[in-house]
Amino acid sequence: MSSKVTALLIDSNEPLNEKTRAYFQLCEEKLGLIPNVLKAYSFDDTKLRAFTDMYNDLMLADCGLTKLEREMIAVAVSAVNSCFYCLTAHGAAVRELSGDPVLGELMVMNYRVADLSDRQRAMLDFAVKLTERPAEILESDRQALRDAGFSDRDIWDIASVAAFFNMSNRVAAATDMRPNDEYHSRAR
Repeated sequence: MSSKVTALLIDSNEPLNEKTRAYFQLCEEKLGLIPNVLKAYSFDDTKLRAFTDMYNDLMLADCGLTKLEREMIAVAVSAVNSCFYCLTAHGAAVRELSGDPVLGELMVMNYRVADLSDRQRAMLDFAVKLTERPAEILESDRQALRDAGFSDRDIWDIASVAAFFNMSNRVAAATDMRPNDEYHSRAR
């Protein structure tokens, strides 16, 4: 088992504050672990709070996308970016939320070969195009999402989740961020 979180050695000048300690305890209770991405950001409480506030809003708040759909976007984007951390962590979430370990693995390898609804496929096609060729997004791409049943607010959320994971993937790549070992065996 590896204890390495990132390749960077950044020391915190301050101990974890009470709010962060409580948040980490909540993670332990709900997830059985403190995700390494949170440990990586914990050297700076302001950065950690910004990351967790955005993540929690995008991935957990009520919206027109299911939690599974949001995790699927995270995996599809992370597959394009070859992000080991997010493919491992969010691939496990897809397996857990879907109850289908095969779907989780197909999503990691190539979502296009997975048995997806037309809605899910349109959503992931958009997220991947936004990742690979953002300057080529046209009204016809947004209309394809509307035709698949997404509202304009849903399109905003799809774009926001895709953008967040593009940012997270790049930070993870730059720092050689490693996923918690526990993710590898979840929901298999």
